[in-house]
Amino acid sequence: MLMKTQARPKTGPLYTVGLPILGPVVFIAAWWLATIVFHIQQFVLPAPPQIVTAFGDQASLLFSSSWVTLRETLIGFLIAAVGGLVVALLLTTFDGIQRAAWPVVVTINAVPKLAVAPLLVLWMGFGGTPKIVMAALISFFPIVLSTANGLGSVPADLRELARALNAPWWKTFSKIRLPGALPQVFVGLKVAAPLAIVGAVVSELSNSSEGLGFVLINESAQGETAIAFAAVVLLTVESMLVYYALAGLERLVVPWARDTAKA
Repeated sequence: MLMKTQARPKTGPLYTVGLPILGPVVFIAAWWLATIVFHIQQFVLPAPPQIVTAFGDQASLLFSSSWVTLRETLIGFLIAAVGGLVVALLLTTFDGIQRAAWPVVVTINAVPKLAVAPLLVLWMGFGGTPKIVMAALISFFPIVLSTANGLGSVPADLRELARALNAPWWKTFSKIRLPGALPQVFVGLKVAAPLAIVGAVVSELSNSSEGLGFVLINESAQGETAIAFAAVVLLTVESMLVYYALAGLERLVVPWARDTAKA
C-alpha cells in the first residue's frame, strides 16, 4: 500500500521574492510595448516612462495630495472599524437588537454611496468631513458582516463548556468568542480598507479642491493623462500599504490562524 506523502511547501528566494516581482515587471513591460507597437498617444494611455516623468515634475502636488487622501481614509476607516466592531458585538449578543437593527444596517448598505456624496456636502459643507464620512460609510458593512459571522460561529461545544463552568460573560467573550472571531474580523478589515480609499476618492471627485481624487479629475480634464495615471499609481500604493499593514498585524495578533490554515 502506497503511503501518501505531504507536499513540501515551496520556499526559496526565487519563489517567495522573485515571482511576486516578476508579475508586475511583465505587466509594465507589456503595457510599455503596447504603447509603442500600437502608437498610442500620451493623452490616451501614457507609457510608464511618461508617468515617471510626471512624478518628477509634479512630485510636490502628488505627495501632498496623497497625504490628504490617506488622512481622510485612515480616519474614516478607524471610525468604521470601531463602529463596526461595536455594532457586530451588539447584534450577536442581543437577539432583540439583531432583529430590530439588522434590516436597518442592510438598508444603509444598499444605498448607493455615490448618490449620497452631494448630500454629505449639503449637510456638512466642504472640507475633509464629508470625505471621512464617505470612507466610513463605504467600509462599515464588510466589517460588521465579517465580525458578526466570526462571533456567531463559535463551536457549540465550547459555548456549552463555558455555560457548564458558569463562566461569566466577559470571560467567555475574551477567552472563547473573540479569539475564535479574530480571523473573520481581519477578513472584514482587509476587505474594508481598500473600500475606504474608494470612498474618500469618490467624495474628492465630486466636491474637493485637494486630494488625489481632485488631481485625477482635474488633470484628466486638462489632458494631462500622465499626471492622472501617477495619481492612480499612488492610490494603488496607498491601498496596498494599508492592506499589507493589516495583514502584518494579523500575523502578530492571530499567528495560530495561519498555522491552522496550513495544516
